[in-house]
Amino acid sequence: MPARVNPMVVDFAFKRTPAYRVAYIAWTGPWNEKRIRAEFTRLAGWAKARGYRTGHWFFREPGTRRWEVGIEVRGAKVRAQAPVRLKTFPATRVASVVFDPETVSPALVYHGLMDWLRWRRKDGKIRSVGSTREVYDGNPWTDAKAWSKTDVQFLVRP
Repeated sequence: MPARVNPMVVDFAFKRTPAYRVAYIAWTGPWNEKRIRAEFTRLAGWAKARGYRTGHWFFREPGTRRWEVGIEVRGAKVRAQAPVRLKTFPATRVASVVFDPETVSPALVYHGLMDWLRWRRKDGKIRSVGSTREVYDGNPWTDAKAWSKTDVQFLVRP
């Protein structure tokens, strides 16, 4: 008798995200995973050296060949210091999918979510789709649990 396989369920959903206060580093250039990892490490070290409480980790491509890594910082006295800047991501509606990149191909998830959103636009459920971000509960390179719950979010306007 063949072994039973538990299927991996990946589903798209609309949800509302809270506002996030984010310390971030941005740069332009080609995709470079080594640079992304280095900038995340640099940002985490910056936050730790100042004793800031941290939360979610963000990776964004806000423009063509422009990249941002960010970490949510909590507390009233957070101050930016070059090259680290601060911004607030406002509370917003997003189309989201949470998945494990070791089990499901990220390319499949991104293409599936973009196609799903295209049909939601045609149905009139949303007006437009904005930028994309990946959200992690911790450092995706050192925390297997954070990596296994990668949350891809597309900002949407109802």
